[in-house]
Amino acid sequence: MTASPVRQAAILVGGLGTRLGELTAALPKPMLPCGDRPFLTWILRELTRFGIEDVLLLTGHRGDLVEAAVPQMLASLPKPLRITCVREDKPAGTGGALYHARDHFAERFLLCNGDSWLDFNLRRLLEDARHDTGRTIGRMVLRRVEDASRYGVVETQGDQVTAFRERPETAQPGVINAGIYLFDRRILDHVTPLCSLERDVLPPLAADGVLRGTVADGYFIDIGIPTDLNRAQTELPERLHRRALVLGDDFLTGADRPDVLAALRIAADAGWHVFATMVGASGFVDAMDDIEHDHPSREGLEKLLGRWELSADRCVFVGARDDNLTAAYEASVPSRLFSGGSLAEFMRRIIDSR
Repeated sequence: MTASPVRQAAILVGGLGTRLGELTAALPKPMLPCGDRPFLTWILRELTRFGIEDVLLLTGHRGDLVEAAVPQMLASLPKPLRITCVREDKPAGTGGALYHARDHFAERFLLCNGDSWLDFNLRRLLEDARHDTGRTIGRMVLRRVEDASRYGVVETQGDQVTAFRERPETAQPGVINAGIYLFDRRILDHVTPLCSLERDVLPPLAADGVLRGTVADGYFIDIGIPTDLNRAQTELPERLHRRALVLGDDFLTGADRPDVLAALRIAADAGWHVFATMVGASGFVDAMDDIEHDHPSREGLEKLLGRWELSADRCVFVGARDDNLTAAYEASVPSRLFSGGSLAEFMRRIIDSR
């Protein structure tokens, strides 16, 4: 795989959701409300953090309802997205959904399940892929769980995925498929009009040695059963209205780039947003969730936090000059003065103090 930025994601939203009974009889599972918005909207919101600009919604069951909801979902997002709905005429399976949308895919794309989410720094997946050989067709996100009896188990050697096993009959720990993938278009050579990605496509790829995995920790939710759907009502909004680091002036321009990137990674790995209100942040656009391209001001800060639905006390503003801290003070955002040294270590101390 190449190291070029990934701008496209596809989301599987066509399943029947039979385990939820009447709840999904007339409504696709990803459209079920979690808090004040559909579960799918939370996924879209998260994807915008990581540079995704183009989303394919691979629809099926009641795809008309997904399509009708697109304008409202777009209006609630903090950053613009281009959304295309591709509907299968009849159930085609998770692999078949890719086949029927094959003309729409970019050279590299993310693929996500529409009924689950793992809260982790997706940039880790993209960074790991930079080290993959040319034979690697895809990289998937894996997660260790205490009870793998509800899921299939993934076997690995190092970061190479070697096999998939059926779900164990009794509760036991294991590594599972978290439902987030990075593929290049060669995956489309392995799908057919009716097939399962999990059963028919991924196992042969693993056997051929062209599939790798990134193990990630973090909050994981799968709304496929009523108890977890109920948990998602409160847990998902609480976790995804996260804390935020806001870098506040042009000190990045002459800063040590590896140190700055390490600081941003520390914040993202800890589950924080990473924002900037500065003119000189454009060179770090793929390492940040959002940028307000202006000198720090109360108006800019309030606009940024408003887009992401964050309260001021959930944020920490970091500036290298006293005059920049004025904007944070006026917006009631806690601030810290960075007077030099390692920004990464400075960020680590902020995280630890919170």
